[in-house]
Amino acid sequence: MNPPINSAGVISDQMAPDFLLAVEALTVSFDGFKAVNDLSFYVDEREIRVIVGPNGAGKTTVLDLICGKTKATSGSIKFRGQELTRMSESKIVQAGIGRKFQTPSIYDDLTVFENLEISYPKGRSVFGALAFKRDATVRDRVFEVAEMIFLENKLNERAEFLSHGQKQWLEIGMLLIQDPDLLMLDEPVAGMSVSERKKTAELLNKIIANRSIIVIEHDMKFVEDIAHKVTVLHQGKVLSEGKMDHVKHDPKVVEVYLGH
Repeated sequence: MNPPINSAGVISDQMAPDFLLAVEALTVSFDGFKAVNDLSFYVDEREIRVIVGPNGAGKTTVLDLICGKTKATSGSIKFRGQELTRMSESKIVQAGIGRKFQTPSIYDDLTVFENLEISYPKGRSVFGALAFKRDATVRDRVFEVAEMIFLENKLNERAEFLSHGQKQWLEIGMLLIQDPDLLMLDEPVAGMSVSERKKTAELLNKIIANRSIIVIEHDMKFVEDIAHKVTVLHQGKVLSEGKMDHVKHDPKVVEVYLGH
């Protein structure tokens, strides 16, 4: 969905629709190189947006900007109307944004249950992992999330013994237990088997009922299985945007990305 533009070519607060996330004229420069260059896109409630593009297109940098890991040179990022560019990473997390990086970040020496439990908001710390009286509310939420991520039968298994795909699901679960309104995933199916990729698509399509998701991905079959809308980046700018069928037949995309 493109926002309505006034006669001056600017989106006014009065005219802007209720997007969950509005990225406008976003630019970040590193030593004079514009990794993201005047980028604008808008994410609706309960939308799965997939960002694709060749290496160096600026995909991961966009997620870094949204979560506050990297600060913008100019432009705006609004989440539920809140400007994020002036907020710290921790405040952005508290606002309801969760980020998963390419490599799983889990506690290998803890069980699946313990990994989920320490991720629960206001829950115990990792240092209290062995001496803790479990709260029924937390325990019930852990069971609920474990079932979502296909690990209900692995709760007592140490995370180090999980398959690569199961570790990816566990990290997604560690974010889900915090109930974010926007979940950002960087190549979530990289290294997964075909069956694991299918189950991951099933997972994302299931959890979208309560949130929006931004995914960076290279696997086009997976993109087709999950994307409500695709944004193609090239040299830090939007090259094409729309439904997957539109994007994959766009001559500019075929030339720059999909045709490679």
